[in-house]
Amino acid sequence: MFKFLRRSETRKTKSVKLLSKTTTTVALLAVLILGIVFVSYSENVSSRLADNLVRLHVVANSDSPEDQQLKRDVRDVVIEYMKLKLKDSKDIETAKKVIIENSGEIKRIAEKEISRQKKDYNVDVMLGNYPFPTKVYGDISLPAGNYQALRIVIGKGEGENWWCVLFPPLCFVDATHGTVPDSVKDDLKEVLTEEEYCLVTSIGNEEDIPIEIKFKIVEVFQDSKIKLAGAMNRLFKSLF
Repeated sequence: MFKFLRRSETRKTKSVKLLSKTTTTVALLAVLILGIVFVSYSENVSSRLADNLVRLHVVANSDSPEDQQLKRDVRDVVIEYMKLKLKDSKDIETAKKVIIENSGEIKRIAEKEISRQKKDYNVDVMLGNYPFPTKVYGDISLPAGNYQALRIVIGKGEGENWWCVLFPPLCFVDATHGTVPDSVKDDLKEVLTEEEYCLVTSIGNEEDIPIEIKFKIVEVFQDSKIKLAGAMNRLFKSLF
């Protein structure tokens, strides 16, 4: 009788442990599926955004205070020049054409500013696709992803970089005020779909998690996908 009870209790204990592991597995699978869905959605959005935006990426020679200030000064003269050149651009192809046509002048302007500050750094100017992290411009947020960008590399290009959106002209927005002017948002509406515009301008329920936080979660999830896959693999092996 006692042996039967012990065997019964042992079976119950094993059943409870198995149920606990199964519940944990189901919960992890649910998190994994939700994460994959959200990451796929964000990657799809950033891919579509990349087809309609041109960003500016300025890389400093080094992280010394002088080189970082030089980076900002080069940024300012280039933005001021491109502000006039891009003012009549209504679509991405026109903007890219203007940038390519003015790449030589952009290089000359950057070199002139560098020379003015008594530096002899080389400057590389190129238009291509480059990775960007999640970035906030006032009340507009852009997800991490590969974007078309005008890239300006000063000297060795080993310092902290700076980026913005050259087209539509978010580079000319003072983000310290926390909001983007309606005129700039109107420009965004011209080149983005309604879904994309609502997403990057955080339109929705005010109680929702801020979109920039959601984009950051995607970045973390993307960086952790391999580790998570390994953990899931080990969990399944322990169960079966």
